[in-house]
Amino acid sequence: MIMSQRSTARSICVAVAALAFVSVPGRAAESVPADYVDWACALKVPGMPCNAGGEALTGELKLSVAVAPAFPLGAAAKSWAEAMGAAASGRIEAKLHPGAALAQRDAGREFFALRDGAADLAVGSALAWSAQLPALAIYALPWIAPEPADLAALASSPEVAGELMKRAVADGVVLLAMAPLGHRSLATVERVVRSPADLAGLRLRVTGGPLVVETLAALGARPEAMSFIQAQDALAAGRLDGQDGMATSFVAARFPATGYRQLLRWGAFGDAMVFAVRRPVWNAWSSAQRKTALDSARAIASSATAAAREEAAEAALVAQGMGEVRLTRAGHAAFAAAAASVRAARGQAIGADLVAAAERAVAEAREAQGQVPAAAPEAAALPGNAPAPAPAR
Repeated sequence: MIMSQRSTARSICVAVAALAFVSVPGRAAESVPADYVDWACALKVPGMPCNAGGEALTGELKLSVAVAPAFPLGAAAKSWAEAMGAAASGRIEAKLHPGAALAQRDAGREFFALRDGAADLAVGSALAWSAQLPALAIYALPWIAPEPADLAALASSPEVAGELMKRAVADGVVLLAMAPLGHRSLATVERVVRSPADLAGLRLRVTGGPLVVETLAALGARPEAMSFIQAQDALAAGRLDGQDGMATSFVAARFPATGYRQLLRWGAFGDAMVFAVRRPVWNAWSSAQRKTALDSARAIASSATAAAREEAAEAALVAQGMGEVRLTRAGHAAFAAAAASVRAARGQAIGADLVAAAERAVAEAREAQGQVPAAAPEAAALPGNAPAPAPAR
């Protein structure tokens, strides 16, 4: 149930959901026009102008991102600012503000900072922004897209992205492009986690917000939000058993050297990077500036290697001596069944229609690859007293 064949980043075509959508096969006549303004007007989005501003908007804009350029999200934001500033036509000046400095140093506040004008543009984490736009949690709904190819399919779904964009515009933010950020991993000090029962009682630092906390609690763990310094102190005192997060952050924090011995690659929570602009800024831009912002965001998203970097970081942790457990689809189903109550509750907040669209996107992608669709969480059987699987590598 546990160990699956290692997938590689080369097997995944990094997918992007941007505004140049195509109609969704088999759906009602709701094709999405290629041009964003036509699309917004066709949807009759309140307050969205159907014509660009007459003259170019001048002056330096504020571009927010939660992390430094050393990380995939920060690198994408830096590239976007540089590309817009170098445009021959429709040039846009944007100054990078890393560390969520425009959002009280809190990535979870970044969406509202954008909406309210503290920031003009942003490249953010869909999971972090879901604290303020719940629909963005669709990428991190527990085990909805547990494999890299699943997450790529979900991030490139026109149906999913179109619905997210409608909701964001209604809140004053225009989404321009999305791309997979990768999956969160779980690092533990000693215990090897192979089944839901293995999480019982584990004291875990959680940085992914309420959705991750709720899921781990439902699985029997003892999740807690704490700062990096608090986590270091708790680890040294033997009061911390593990941590949830992105593998790139584990590498940066030198986890193998600080006492973490096991890595669980479980596909529980995916994430996507989101390129966005404040609606009043979009409204004021000239047609050329809109094209610059959109085309550059789309190009950077399409060339982003965030998901591949997470895969490489996971491999690096194993190479540095951490044991590895990687779940198969049966393992995904077992964990998803144990956390079904969280998925159901969060699914209601996201919206049943959006969840159904996301599930279709993943299922259709698997069918196109000739793979058997995964069982629904409620239909998955929990593992009983089955023989122990092969040891973690």
